[in-house]
Amino acid sequence: MTTTLTPPTDTPPQKAKRVRRPKAARAGGTLHGGPIAYLILIVFTLISLFPLVWTAIAASRDNQRLAENPPPFWFGSGLFDKLELAWTDANLGEAFINTTFVAGVSAITIVILSTIAGFAFAKLRFKGRNALMLIVIGTMMVPPQLSVIPLYMMVAKLQWADQLQAVILPSLVSAFGVFFMRQYLLQALPDEIIEAARVDGASSWRVIWHVVFPAARPAMAVLGMLMFVQTWNDFLWPFLVLTQNGSPTVQVAVAGLGRSYTPDTALIMAGALLGTLPLLIVFAIFGKQIVGGIMQGAVKG
Repeated sequence: MTTTLTPPTDTPPQKAKRVRRPKAARAGGTLHGGPIAYLILIVFTLISLFPLVWTAIAASRDNQRLAENPPPFWFGSGLFDKLELAWTDANLGEAFINTTFVAGVSAITIVILSTIAGFAFAKLRFKGRNALMLIVIGTMMVPPQLSVIPLYMMVAKLQWADQLQAVILPSLVSAFGVFFMRQYLLQALPDEIIEAARVDGASSWRVIWHVVFPAARPAMAVLGMLMFVQTWNDFLWPFLVLTQNGSPTVQVAVAGLGRSYTPDTALIMAGALLGTLPLLIVFAIFGKQIVGGIMQGAVKG
């Protein structure tokens, strides 16, 4: 019985299929959306801008035209006249200065105090920490209208009525700011960095200045922007304490427009438009830096 041996054939190994990744997945690439994504973004952008555009349109018309059906959907010829009249009647120049000062002081103070308190609740161990944090969170559930009467009584005893410090005092601290910074520092600030600073002999205030503040910079920028906008748009409390001949804020000054038997809707809209423009300018200038800071903090965290 004979067996025939067949020589092995050298078959070249099959080459692995090369998977071509899209350019967007490469390092440093930019993601590009399809036409549907761009269409959705355009639609949402137009919807978001419509209230602002409608305010400008209403400010350029008169009461008779605004009362017609359908209402106007394009600008009239009286926009700049109404803006000038609103600026003069409401004394918005002084109101802008007052509101910028109040909102700036409040935002800076809230950011600093909230960062320090957030660091304490996030990284320090002390008796009653959880109970105190629950109390801070509980104050966020109390409507601010409930504190108006005792707050006004305190301001009256201090003789601060019709003065800007009466508006600044209640806005120097924020329970939301403390909670926000605590949640951020829990993830963005490793315990090892704090321990290393302690080993090097750093005191608590030095740790806060050289470790906590740099690590919390992105969240501090976001919180500062939110508190600035919130204080700028605050109306109820400034309206109660700045009702005489004191220095009004923007919202109080705008509320005084159109006070007649037949309110001038276009004049009120012009004042509202002027009161909104500074916030739009701030977002246009610092929006990119704030978003970049958030992304940088997220990557480091």
